[in-house]
Amino acid sequence: MASVSVKSSSGSDAGSIDLDEAIFGIEPNIPCMHQVVTAQLAAKRSGTQSTQTRAEARGGGAKPWKQKGTGRARQGSIRAPQWRGGGVALGPKPRSYAQRTPKKMIRLALRSALSDRAAENQVIVLDGWGFDAPSTKAAAALLEAVGATGRVLVVLSGEDLVAWKSFRNLANVHLLEAGQLNAYDVLVSDFVVFTRDTLPSTDGEAPAKPKAVREPKPKVVATPKPKPAPAAAAPAAEPAPADAVATDIDGSSDASPEADDMGDLPNRPAADPSKKTAPIEATDRVKSAADKPDPRFEAARQKAAKEDALRAKAADIAESRAADEAAADDGEAADDESPKKAGSGFSFSNTTEDE
Repeated sequence: MASVSVKSSSGSDAGSIDLDEAIFGIEPNIPCMHQVVTAQLAAKRSGTQSTQTRAEARGGGAKPWKQKGTGRARQGSIRAPQWRGGGVALGPKPRSYAQRTPKKMIRLALRSALSDRAAENQVIVLDGWGFDAPSTKAAAALLEAVGATGRVLVVLSGEDLVAWKSFRNLANVHLLEAGQLNAYDVLVSDFVVFTRDTLPSTDGEAPAKPKAVREPKPKVVATPKPKPAPAAAAPAAEPAPADAVATDIDGSSDASPEADDMGDLPNRPAADPSKKTAPIEATDRVKSAADKPDPRFEAARQKAAKEDALRAKAADIAESRAADEAAADDGEAADDESPKKAGSGFSFSNTTEDE
């Protein structure tokens, strides 16, 4: 691990400090630094350039001269690109030049730039600024004492307000907070000046968040619904007494003839005359709402009935036509066969006479 000497504000040695190898001791990745610096400079562009096209230029609504007969080339507007004062063809328009750069590439470019400056002994670490009050003269003397010449990048913390005011008037000094350190500002500077508090290290970085592991969802097992308890069986009917069914002298019973179709029912109980109720008269019967026809479906029922009648009528007509055609075919066949039957007899009279 590389180490540098820590210097005081007067330029004397105040100890040494080890530089983090992961930040100041890697092999610089030049293509990565080039891409990150290019993207950073492109993002600084405002992109407000603009030119007027022939549609945006004022005037030129009338045709300068007629199409034919003048001997000149045909022209449609004096604001065409080939005219003086005309619009610009394919000119620049406002747009954004920002490029998307991965975060890992940005960090790699910064570490590569810091490693390059550390390899050339251009990284300076101070024990403190030693400013009691803002003083540009004291800031210039400090840089001269520590040997920082040329363009200098001074990395400050948010609490170094006095040092900020002291360095801000120096033309060759660029000030940055520790959180704004970037590859471009490191590369364009000859020296980078840190303090013990602003020196970057991997120990001060926040540890990487562990990836969240999804817990498997518990399987939901459907519990079977409890089956309803079976209904209690009805008690068995007691056998009817032998004299429950009246019989005639000839052995025939008064039971209805439907009993013969139902099979032998020797244990069928007799009807209880006490439970019989008088028939309800028609005038007292009240129709429920379910018995009344629904007017919403009455039209559909009538339409269905008409369609059924039409289908039946069409079927009858088709059957009658088929019958008529069959009868006509039979008549034609009979007419064709009748001459053949009449001329089928042979006469042997000539043969007899010749004999």
